[in-house]
Parts: sequence; C-alpha cells; structure tokens
Amino acid sequence: MTPARPPVLAALLSRRMLICVFTGFSSGLPLYILLNLVPAWLRTEGISLRAIGAFALIQFPYTWKFLWAPLLDRYALPLLGRRRGWMLTTQVALLAIIPLMGTLSPRDDLPLIVYAATALAFLSATQDIVLDAYRRELLRETELGLGNAVHVNAYRVAGLVPGSLSLILADRLPWPTVFLVTALFMLPGTVMALLVREPAITGVQPKTLRLAVIEPFREFVGRAGWQGAALVLGFVFFYKLGDSMATALATPFYLDMGFTKSDIGLVAKNAGLWPAVIGGLLGGLWMVRLGINRALWIFGVVQVASIIGFAWLASVGPFPSIGATELASLAAVIGFEALGVGLGTAAFVAFIARATHPAYTATQFALFTSLAAVPRTVFNAGAGWLVEQAGWFGFFWLCVLLALPGMALLAWVAPWRLLEDGASGNPAPTSATTGSRNPP
Repeated sequence: MTPARPPVLAALLSRRMLICVFTGFSSGLPLYILLNLVPAWLRTEGISLRAIGAFALIQFPYTWKFLWAPLLDRYALPLLGRRRGWMLTTQVALLAIIPLMGTLSPRDDLPLIVYAATALAFLSATQDIVLDAYRRELLRETELGLGNAVHVNAYRVAGLVPGSLSLILADRLPWPTVFLVTALFMLPGTVMALLVREPAITGVQPKTLRLAVIEPFREFVGRAGWQGAALVLGFVFFYKLGDSMATALATPFYLDMGFTKSDIGLVAKNAGLWPAVIGGLLGGLWMVRLGINRALWIFGVVQVASIIGFAWLASVGPFPSIGATELASLAAVIGFEALGVGLGTAAFVAFIARATHPAYTATQFALFTSLAAVPRTVFNAGAGWLVEQAGWFGFFWLCVLLALPGMALLAWVAPWRLLEDGASGNPAPTSATTGSRNPP
C-alpha cells in the first residue's frame, strides 16, 4: 500500500527539516570562505590576479573526496557514533583553522596560506561527506526532495556571511578579527552535532576497510545491474553539464555585453541569490507532491530553458549604453537561470540521495557528487576556447545541446510514469533505477 503523502507545511516545519538547515549552512560556509573571502583578502593585500586564480586548484578535495569516504563508513570515532563523531571533529577543526589562516600575512606567508587553504578545503570536503551521509540516513523516503532542497538553500544562504558580512566587516576591522568572526558561524552546526541523535541505519557497518571500499560499488552494481549502473552514472555526469558550462564564464559574458562590474554586482546579488533560494525551496515543496522522477523532468526543462536565456541576451547584445531596459534584461536572465539552478539542483540532489544504500551512504554519496563535479572542473576549463571559436551565441546553444543527453537519460533512470513509494520516495524496482532497496 502506498504511504500517505505528508502535508506540505507539516513536512517543512518538522525537526528533520530544521536539522537540514544546520547541515546546509555548515556545509556551505567553508566553501564560500574559499570562493569569496580568501580572494578578496589576498587582492586587498596586493597579491596578483594570476596567483589568486591559481587558488582555484586547492578545491580538488571536493572532486576526489570519494577516495577517503570509505574511511568514514568504516570507522566510528569514540563517544558520538559513526556520523556525529566525524561531524563534530571536522567542525571543530574548521573552527580552528579558519581564524588561524587569518593571522597569516599574504605578503610574507603566502605558501603557508596555500597549505592552510588546502587543509580547509580537505576538512570542508570531509565534512560534506559526513553531512550528506547523515542527512540521507535521517530523512524518510517521502522527505528526500524537501530535505535536500532545504539543505541546498541553507548552503547558498551561508554564502552571505563570507561574501557580504565579512567583507563589510573588513572595512572596519583587521583581517584576523574578520576571519575569527566568520569562523564563529560554524558554532551552530557544532552545537547541532552535539544535540542530535545518531540516525538509525539499515544495513551492517563494514567490518573491514576492504569491505568499506569494495562493497559500496559491488552493492550499487548488484542493485542496479551493470547497465543500470552505467545509466545512473551517465545521468549524474550529464544532467548539470550544460548549465554548469553556461555559467562558467558568466561574469566575463556580462562584461562583454557592456555591463559594468557595479551593474553585475548589484543585479546578481538581488536577482541571482533569492530566485535560487526560492526555486530550491519551491522545488522541494513541489517534490513532496510530484515525486523525484517527475520533478527531474519538469525542473530539467526549466534548467535547459534558462540556458536559452543566455543565448537570447547574447543575440541582442552587446549594448552601446546601459539603461533600465538593459538592466532589466540582465536581471531577467540571471534570475531565471538562478531559478532553474535552484529547481534542478533540488531534484538532482534528491535523486543522488535516493540512489545510495544506507549501509554505504558516505562512500556512494561522495562518489555521485564527485562525479557530478567533474564537468565543472574539467569541461569548464575549455569554455573560454569554445567562446573564442563559436562566439557567445554559438557557445550557449552548444551548452543547450550538452544538456540534452542528461534529459534523455531520464527515460531510463527516472521514467515519468514510474510509480514512486510516496510523493518523493523510491521508484518501483527496475533494472535502470536505484530505488529497489529498503528505506533507512
């Protein structure tokens, strides 16, 4: 018998959704420190743009985190349990390293800052592994869509701290104080790790490291079959490829269209963040009713359409002068793209969560999210060359074409008509989906 669909408001206001707010905020804050605060700090201290650009390489732990994820499945730290122990350890370490990095001098200690930032990225990626696993084991099947949407939105809101508040403080306070204040925003997640319970887990914790490494892959292939596993992995790789590449050079594109940095900053802050947050939240709420499968189809179409918005802007620009009409066009393109990202990401992360088995959540979740990050780190590196060859208009239509394979794979990995257990739970078992398992 299909379980009753939970009331949307009751699901949104549940204790589990509150926990997802804390996991999202704790997960997003360290990454945005690396993306927003550190570059601003280095630039104001006179470090060259070339050196600052090279700092992007320190994000490699986010792509390779699946390599050490089995350790978090295999070993449990004392006192707090397998998930909460690692959660608290990484958060305390982040609380220590963020203010420590702020005491260094970019002019005199740049190599040490590189090491500190790399350690911060490693700890952040490790925290992501355990928070993703904890959230998957915490949420009921019918809550996956909404819970992951809440997590993603809190993740984005966390960017306001290093990307806005910390920069405002930097005009008034010394940098060590700014980094200390920023680090203190990790405290809510640390308190959450102490107060929550260890989730009940369906399945046996791996008894050896060898089992922790091999069994997640064997279980996934055994559950989906070789063909089904290949289809799921292909979908994870391709679903966000077009959208990711389209936004890789967004700021240079806006500049080429004639907008100033101030125009971009003002419009992007207001038209970019909040549509993404609202889109993610609406996506989670709709998934309670639609189910993950249909949400992937509908939100995927919006995601592809948002890329066409960039192509449209490229076709009418560059603008000889910027007025209210041109700024409104920029806001519409940025806002619609952010809405598409919010919707598509909410469904995509829920799909990844559903594809994991409770006994190997950390390893499988890290594998899927690492695979999804490959296009962002590899294919996007060639985006500039493609723009030079095809122009902005041709480039964005190429991104539309790159988004279509992921949409086509939905016919196998998330069929529209396939019944799901509850509003956003598992699909009925098929050879190509990963939903035929026991819920946690």
